[in-house]
Amino acid sequence: MIKSILIFNNHGKPRLIRFYQFFPEDMQQQIIRETFHLVSKRDDNVCNFLEGGSLIGGSDYKLIYRHYATLYFVFCVDSCESELGILDLIQVFVETLDKCFENVCELDLIFHMDKVHYILQQVVMGGMVLETNMNEIVAQVENQNRLEKSEGGLSAAPARAVSAVKNMNLPEIPRNINIGDINIKVPNLSPFV
Repeated sequence: MIKSILIFNNHGKPRLIRFYQFFPEDMQQQIIRETFHLVSKRDDNVCNFLEGGSLIGGSDYKLIYRHYATLYFVFCVDSCESELGILDLIQVFVETLDKCFENVCELDLIFHMDKVHYILQQVVMGGMVLETNMNEIVAQVENQNRLEKSEGGLSAAPARAVSAVKNMNLPEIPRNINIGDINIKVPNLSPFV
């Protein structure tokens, strides 16, 4: 089972973090730092598998990674997973990102985080591999893009919501409330007036 997926740049800045096992946030930060130090100090010509760090389970877990340009893609898996299978999964994930973003780069991961997470959810969910066929994943992403365009996209949603509230026929808010001898003045709270 996949325990976590970490993507960080050459300087150790996390670009995508997904844990499929609960760790407190401070422990997650320590795991990210330890994983970066374990992976970044290795030569490019050595094996892409290594024993998990002491924080994430030691010898019971393996770190399987690929280094592409400025990004490290690291999968932490238990001993049941095939190293070569996970390397192939990383390749499928990166090639899918490449197809969806037309030559993916670090900035795509930063500015299109929602789309990257959607793509990752098509590949892995709950630590289990769902799909390894890149064409099927790309088709699902394209379907999602069409759906968002037909709905006006997520970016238009706040504007549509404000417009709908403005057009609502709400009764007038009372300006003075009298309760016996007490007279309360209600301020104008409406931002639309």
